[in-house]
Amino acid sequence: MSKFKAMLLAGTFALAPLTTAAQEAPVAEVVAADEQGDASSEAYAADAKAKMQKEMDQAIALVEKMFDTSSLPPIDPARLTLAQQTMGALIPVGSLEKMIDNMYGKMLKTLLGELGGQSDLMLSIKTGVESEQIAKLDEPTRAKIADLFDPHRKEREDQIMRVLRPLISEALADMERPMRDGMAKAYARKFSAPQLADLNTFLATPTGNIYASEWMALQADPEVMVAVMKALPPLITKFMDRGPQIEKDMKELPKEKQLADFSDKELASLAKLMKVDVQVLKDQRDMWKTEAVEDVAMTDDYAVEAAADAADAAADAAEAAADAAVDPAFDRSNWSDADRKRVEEAEAAIEAASYKAVEAEETAVANARKRLPPSAE
Repeated sequence: MSKFKAMLLAGTFALAPLTTAAQEAPVAEVVAADEQGDASSEAYAADAKAKMQKEMDQAIALVEKMFDTSSLPPIDPARLTLAQQTMGALIPVGSLEKMIDNMYGKMLKTLLGELGGQSDLMLSIKTGVESEQIAKLDEPTRAKIADLFDPHRKEREDQIMRVLRPLISEALADMERPMRDGMAKAYARKFSAPQLADLNTFLATPTGNIYASEWMALQADPEVMVAVMKALPPLITKFMDRGPQIEKDMKELPKEKQLADFSDKELASLAKLMKVDVQVLKDQRDMWKTEAVEDVAMTDDYAVEAAADAADAAADAAEAAADAAVDPAFDRSNWSDADRKRVEEAEAAIEAASYKAVEAEETAVANARKRLPPSAE
């Protein structure tokens, strides 16, 4: 991995808590451009940038649609002024960077260690040794191994930090003003003028001043981050434990209609709504029905093939028994434990695969029958 790629990837991860998933796109695009050579890299980068901008515009449009503010009443200018004062205290210049600093050192250093080849996975890839074996090594030993591959690893990490830090600081500074403006409007709508005045009075006190300078940074405090991460497994376990009930509840919902389920009258209504010729929808409906019939025919073919496979297996077993009667070498009691174990494991795998194939076939047949009209079954 080139130094430039590592810097971009690390920077993206560093900003991830404050950005959308769409901002990961530039990393992939730039990496691809870097591998194409200087001749086309400039044009490729411009194309990637345009593509990324289009995707971000679409994401912004979706967010604006989800959180439509066009119908909100105007904000009282006096309340907005008070709220802007509140946000000036709660989000002063540099506050976002201070928040990131709580995560920045450990997170970015850990990430660079992974990229630099000190992780179990990277060392396994480089050496071919199983990651379970590498996991038994202590940190100093892993560091020495990584240094053998890259003696300048530490220098490179320091250089990445030096280059990334100003870029991250600049990006966070760009985000602060829009955040202050948005928060000021939200506070002006949520709190009355007297309440905002009380907040500003408190924030002007020594205690309030300390709170204002620390509240955002504390959101990313190591103890908060660790506590949140530790709370995730029980949450996931709850969903897993309740999975069967959730699945049952979801199955009880009425199934969505497919075009193949529409009657001619319903198709006519649909065509009128969509302003298309009803024949277009009829052709599409008939195609869906034809595919459903073909699915059933295909599953029937699978059933025949499965029966043939079972017959073949029985024939093989009979042949093996006959061989054993003629040649003692086929008698399994004469095999070593290791040989017998390998054969039995292979046979068990074949049996399991056959069972899964039959199960999949039955599911396919059941699904096809659900989609088919009664006359096609």
